[in-house]
Amino acid sequence: MAHAFGLLFSGDPETWGIIGRSLIFSGLATFFSLIPGIPLGIFMAWKGSKPRRALATFIHAISALPTVVIGLFIYSLISRSGPLGGAGFLYAPAGVVIGQFFLATPLVASVTYAGVSRLDTRFKETLVTLGASPWLEFCATMREAKTTMLTSAVLSFGRVIGEVGVSTMLGGNIRGFTRTMTTAIALDAAKGEFEQALSLGLVLLIISVVINTAANRLADHA
Repeated sequence: MAHAFGLLFSGDPETWGIIGRSLIFSGLATFFSLIPGIPLGIFMAWKGSKPRRALATFIHAISALPTVVIGLFIYSLISRSGPLGGAGFLYAPAGVVIGQFFLATPLVASVTYAGVSRLDTRFKETLVTLGASPWLEFCATMREAKTTMLTSAVLSFGRVIGEVGVSTMLGGNIRGFTRTMTTAIALDAAKGEFEQALSLGLVLLIISVVINTAANRLADHA
């Protein structure tokens, strides 16, 4: 354990490069997932109909899928034989971000849906009575449920930074290019370099604690 801490705080460029890469990939994926995820969650919460409930069930199911299943689907799209094969996304940072984006978006939509569904029904009725346009309704809902939006971002970031299946399948775990903390941990453990794996595991543990603390505090203020 002491040696693992020593590796972490030794200033090793490769170790900190892996950490920084992981944060960047997951941060970008989370940011982009908010763009479709939040509107989709609000749409599902507001449109009270059987198609809406079916869509919500489908989104919840996707959120629970193993990461390797999502990775396999994206791999079929960006591999050389896939429709996006010529873009060069496979075994590149873009591939990792795209895969994590598809992991985070359903979770963002699900958390947003749950939060907006709990809003007082009089809130939407008031907007309709005042003749608010759909765009103004959307903006007002985002303002009212801003804590939910932040919670969805925090939880989604926690999901993608701790996954390994998508990053391995789409990024290839290339040293200095697509290697993230989880893929490096898996590789180091397989090689028997447990101190190096443990040092990165400690970073993930710290990030997990911070994320869960933030999510709980946001929930308390919801």
